[in-house]
Amino acid sequence: MKYRILGKDLKVSAVSLGCMGMTHAYGAPSDEKEMIERIHEAFDLGYTMFDTAECYTGTNPDGSTAFNEELVGKALKDIRDRVVIATKCGVFWDVNGKMVRDSSPASIRRSVEGSLTKLRTDHIDLYYQHRIDENVSPEEVAETMKELISEGKITHWGISETNEEYLRRADAVCPVTAIQNRYSMITREYESMFPVLEELNIGLVAFSPLANGFLSGAYTKNDHFTDPLDFRSHMKQYTEEGFDAYSELLKLIHSLAQDRGVSDAAVSLAWMIDRKPYIVPIPGTRKSGRLKENASAADVNLTAEEIEKIDSLLNQL
Repeated sequence: MKYRILGKDLKVSAVSLGCMGMTHAYGAPSDEKEMIERIHEAFDLGYTMFDTAECYTGTNPDGSTAFNEELVGKALKDIRDRVVIATKCGVFWDVNGKMVRDSSPASIRRSVEGSLTKLRTDHIDLYYQHRIDENVSPEEVAETMKELISEGKITHWGISETNEEYLRRADAVCPVTAIQNRYSMITREYESMFPVLEELNIGLVAFSPLANGFLSGAYTKNDHFTDPLDFRSHMKQYTEEGFDAYSELLKLIHSLAQDRGVSDAAVSLAWMIDRKPYIVPIPGTRKSGRLKENASAADVNLTAEEIEKIDSLLNQL
């Protein structure tokens, strides 16, 4: 595994692990013991940053709540000093399952205490504001994060799904280490922020780097997701029209993967890693084989000609 620096000094694996799907967004949570084993396996493969959030919850078969942070905390407690834990605050689900945003100082402080307990740690390495709260200024959020850093409860902070203006205003109060935005071959609107990230020395942690598995080559137009709790059941790429629209891209990825004897996912992630030295994808999985495939992306070196071919095709989509 290769490593990268986010912001000034946060060293993380070039491919890190998004833990959300183990309990949230992909149907019923998986068996906790099995997911703890999966996280241990990821660490053995070289993954060092593990991403979770306060709101990543699911319902176990017995009706109890599966807290993703508790899962991550249990899995990492014996190797805590050798890993980076990233979690998030400011997003909650109401009784109807609707997202509620609250980034007030009081809310952030309640959340950080709850996360520290669930994660079984005395500090959080990278603490994100999960979504922008229009009722709270970026300066007020940044000032709260600055206080938490001075108190030793967090060591770095970031913002998820931010824009340039909000980022600049927040960073001016307390330097931001990373943003976490949706980014993949088929979701590229945040490339417009690359110049400001380079100017301010801020990393980009890319969530859904495989477009929720679409770029992994594991699915075809014959695959259907009907569980309403599975995010993929609502995504345009997982329709017959979506597969048709990206058919040439999927063929190119598969061809490059076959030439190297690696997975389609590894090529897709390698494209992202090659793009900028401050980009760190956090693909998620519940499967051992996928963990290995994703980790191998750090060692896949696409040629300039291959990257140009991919980019040329992407620019036509």
